[in-house]
Amino acid sequence: MPDEASLAAYSARATEYIDRLGSMSSVHPSDLQIVSTWALDVDGDLIDAGCGPGQWTNFLTQLGVSARGIDRVPEFIAHAATAFSAANFAIESLDSIEADTHSVGGILSWYSLIHYEPRAIQVPLREFDRVIKPGGALLVGFFEGPEVEKFAHAVAPAYRWSVDAISAELDRAGFDVLETLVRKTAGQRPQAALSARRR
Repeated sequence: MPDEASLAAYSARATEYIDRLGSMSSVHPSDLQIVSTWALDVDGDLIDAGCGPGQWTNFLTQLGVSARGIDRVPEFIAHAATAFSAANFAIESLDSIEADTHSVGGILSWYSLIHYEPRAIQVPLREFDRVIKPGGALLVGFFEGPEVEKFAHAVAPAYRWSVDAISAELDRAGFDVLETLVRKTAGQRPQAALSARRR
């Protein structure tokens, strides 16, 4: 979560968000395949960065992946700890992750970077670079568009990114992009997933 206004907005609407998006039943089948296939190939512990209500962390734990979820929204973490007691959750910022340098096998950042202003995106990306071990994995989900552009997200202002723009930011932060998948569905915002490896 990049700023206090976004944090407050998510806290205020946490119950609504949890009801609508806090279970795997709300997940698109292609996203399920992308994330699960990626996660099963991660070598080592995995952090679900910006885990929200915790459904992905729980899903990955059930797959047998060593995963923990972090988020700055206290209401999300309280819900996750109660609803998914088999998984581990903590209130942490993406900008300052409580993990040793080069100690993590991979990070899932599933739509958790969308509220960062373009000038601030390097802060969490460089933190990901710090905690992921060399050769480790990063999977980023984001709203896709022809250029970096601010839009009115339902909870707080957010940004869509072109594949080239987010790939350039990842390169700057020390990651090599391996694969990008874009999904465009009629009546919905285009979405994308980008898999990368830490150098």
